[in-house]
Amino acid sequence: MNVIEVEKVSKSFSGRKVLDDVSLSVEKGTICGLIGRNGSGKTVLMKCICGFLIPEQGTIKLRGKTLDNKENSVGNMGIILETPGFLEQETAFNNLLYLAKLNGVIEKNKVRKAIKKVGLNPDDKKKVKKYSMGMRQRLGIAQAIMEDPDIILLDEPMNSLDEQGVELMRELFLQLKREEKTILIASHDMEDIHYLCDTVYRMTDGKLKQFKNNIK
Repeated sequence: MNVIEVEKVSKSFSGRKVLDDVSLSVEKGTICGLIGRNGSGKTVLMKCICGFLIPEQGTIKLRGKTLDNKENSVGNMGIILETPGFLEQETAFNNLLYLAKLNGVIEKNKVRKAIKKVGLNPDDKKKVKKYSMGMRQRLGIAQAIMEDPDIILLDEPMNSLDEQGVELMRELFLQLKREEKTILIASHDMEDIHYLCDTVYRMTDGKLKQFKNNIK
């Protein structure tokens, strides 16, 4: 079953076509990789899939249902697309708890569990303003997974992580795959792509081609 289906999607900005007749599909319980240079259209495609941008042409289906402008049409989705933004004067736990309360989906124990999964301490009283970029990235990933989403979009999730952090995130993503989560990941690092992904697409000037199937 394809959980994500993109068919002939196009998107332009100021007359420049950033996505040009793009199609891809991602099966349930797999990790799909997107590779390509900065500005090639990877992030724009992800923003269309999660409903942040509306394509001019084409259709996007999530879990078999066509994505439209209706509220909550994307369902439960974990997203990390840019450098995560947090309340600087709060702890990691308080930041995620605040978001959890806004959505009203999960309780404290699941927030704690997500923070532990990314190698941070939910009881740490350090304010986020004192976090390194790598710690912020880990916290962003915790935010993306804390509500147990079935679809996860990750744009350069290994940014700013040290070697230990990269290894931990790789194992976390593979564990999520074993839990039948569907993951779309954009990365410049081909080692991450080869280690994690079942299928890979290359984006070049808004055009998308399947790079290699079943690369493992």
